[in-house]
Amino acid sequence: MRADTGAAGDYFRSMRAALEGLRLYLGDEASPLYSHGLVAEVVVPYINRLSATFTAWENHVGFMEKFRISRAESGYPVYQNVLELERDRAGAEERLAAIAGTAQLKAEMADFILRQKAFPAALQEQLAERLYLEQVQEGEVFAPFILPETIKVSVNPKTMRPYYVVHWGVFDGSQTLPLVYMATIEDSSPKICEMLVTADGKLNPEVEIPLPVEGLLNPELAREFDLSVERHGSYNLSPATIAQNIDRDFPELHPKQLRRFVLGPFYSAGITDNTDRVTSILSKVRKRENAWVLSWTVQEVYSKAERPAKRGLWSSSPAVEEYHIETDDLEAARQGVSAYEKHALVPHDAYQALYAEGETARIFDGFKVHVISRDQVISEV
Repeated sequence: MRADTGAAGDYFRSMRAALEGLRLYLGDEASPLYSHGLVAEVVVPYINRLSATFTAWENHVGFMEKFRISRAESGYPVYQNVLELERDRAGAEERLAAIAGTAQLKAEMADFILRQKAFPAALQEQLAERLYLEQVQEGEVFAPFILPETIKVSVNPKTMRPYYVVHWGVFDGSQTLPLVYMATIEDSSPKICEMLVTADGKLNPEVEIPLPVEGLLNPELAREFDLSVERHGSYNLSPATIAQNIDRDFPELHPKQLRRFVLGPFYSAGITDNTDRVTSILSKVRKRENAWVLSWTVQEVYSKAERPAKRGLWSSSPAVEEYHIETDDLEAARQGVSAYEKHALVPHDAYQALYAEGETARIFDGFKVHVISRDQVISEV
């Protein structure tokens, strides 16, 4: 099965267009996410990783016959494909050594076409395998777990503690969805506070911090923090539960805010199993690469108070964060969040087809809708 033809070709073209549209939306200065702190700066590199991953998978289809997609749920390739990327990365160097170089393969393909008047399928498969292995060897793909990175350090003048903005990524196997986490965490470790915070509650200018820093800035906790957020990264855990787990695992760390970006599901005509009505409408879109909808959800939980540590003669307990759950909103309460936003990105052709059938209000109920047309994204249509 070749990736540039049939259903596989439609799928990869649609996903490529969807990710490019999402990158365009995030990079737009008029986008609410762009203007909100470091959100766009954090999420865009993960979109780039997803794009690189799909490029690798597209080349993978060029030399492997089986490639399964989670048709009824996320619309992403099944988790086994994510695990195979990691496995193939480990053996990429050895496999590449046994395959001719790209220039040589292209020359042999051209010669084959001229001499045999036929398509050089075997050479095409070798080229696809080489491109795939080169892609995964570079490492900028969406792995099962992407290690945390600290991108900002400052000081809370009220608590006199330094705080970090940290992000990490998880490709969740149970729901087959890529997730991006972003947390603001205060650190009350005595050594760190003494080193980073001046007497007047400012960040110590004499300490050079070459941001971004791989991992948590606190070196004594960095390794354990990696293990903790990897262990607690599942989509099935609510953001409040994840924040509470970090708070419980590290008495010195105080997660004040946690955001989770759920990058999906993805719906594509003829590929994913949507409702009969949606499938029927999307199938009428003239260009197959425009018959898709990409949804994503932004979830947030924040601390409303910190219960102070207790130190007694016989027992003691660390400080504990109390997280706000918006119980007045049943969906927020179900998700375990303080707030959430549901977004949908849709090509103009597909939106027009849905609008013509009077289906936009039903399908996009509760979503902020963004319509992509050429190089523009029109929001809140």
